[in-house]
Amino acid sequence: MPTRWTMVSGEKPLEKVAFDLQAPGRDEVVVEIAGCGVCHTDLGFYYDGVRTNQPLPLTLGHEISGIVTETGEDAKDWLGQAVIVPAVMPCGECDACARGKGTICRAQKMPGNDIEGGFASHITVPARGLCPVDTDRLAEVGLSLADVSVVADALTTPYQAAVQAGVGAGDLVIVNGTGGVGGYAVQVAAAMGATVVAIDVVPEKLAAVGEYGAALTLNARDFDPRSLKKEIIGFAKANGLRSSEWIIMECSGTAAGQAAAFGLLNHGATMCVVGFTMDKLEVRLSNLMAFHARLLGNWGCPPELYPGALELVTSGKVKLLPFVEQRPLDDINEVFQAVHDGKLVRRQILVPAE
Repeated sequence: MPTRWTMVSGEKPLEKVAFDLQAPGRDEVVVEIAGCGVCHTDLGFYYDGVRTNQPLPLTLGHEISGIVTETGEDAKDWLGQAVIVPAVMPCGECDACARGKGTICRAQKMPGNDIEGGFASHITVPARGLCPVDTDRLAEVGLSLADVSVVADALTTPYQAAVQAGVGAGDLVIVNGTGGVGGYAVQVAAAMGATVVAIDVVPEKLAAVGEYGAALTLNARDFDPRSLKKEIIGFAKANGLRSSEWIIMECSGTAAGQAAAFGLLNHGATMCVVGFTMDKLEVRLSNLMAFHARLLGNWGCPPELYPGALELVTSGKVKLLPFVEQRPLDDINEVFQAVHDGKLVRRQILVPAE
């Protein structure tokens, strides 16, 4: 019988419950889940009091891959297909969607927030926007279907940020916070031709991205804000890069990290806010005016960009294996606590029992 791990409240452990799998609607599919990644957004819901759109109890989890095992009448072509479920699924029919602005669709569905999520054996989702996965190509680069669950957020989120910011050859991209999303931001920017500076406070994370895309790694604890910016200016000059128009991808999701990233703005710069925190921040917005800079939000990723992000993985330009670790779904409470305590460096992927 299908099972899922349900959040009752942040005060109680997640509970494993059996549920009846309803027949999918005409344009829906049932996905037998291969893996679901643990995102810091899940921890925000569980530990930090971030409210889900659907009232509790609710199953969390929005980084999902699996096999379509049942379909509605209008989605039969998906039967048996390996897929990645988008972390945010626009309706495809509203005015915003019609104008290519699906990320602000007010009827969008996010697993583990608007609907039941992926820490389960099965999930029912709209067929619209599913990303097909060629498992033969995955095998060629040593990946399983469960491994690419993290594409649904950890990779596509910084991918969208890079596309939105226009990252390309000759750019200097600064990634602030290199765990999870930030680690992939480094790889994505490098794959797009940029020279990447990576900043973090965890030496192990810096060492990892130093092997996968970062041309320079800096531990923020070794610098004050002014000397950090001066260090990057020196690196840019030494390597023939622009001392203006930097693209700063803030992935730490902390108030301190956001303040540090804002302090790196220069003339023509673009700051992409990728990480999330409930903490408030005091900054001087006039810096945006004085530098003629941009501050870009980054919610989800349009499903139409998923194939491009996945192609970076199957082509070998972005590596997943050094940054992920599979664990049994039944270990979810222990994994949540370990991730929350900062004890795990790799992205955790929870795999349902067969």
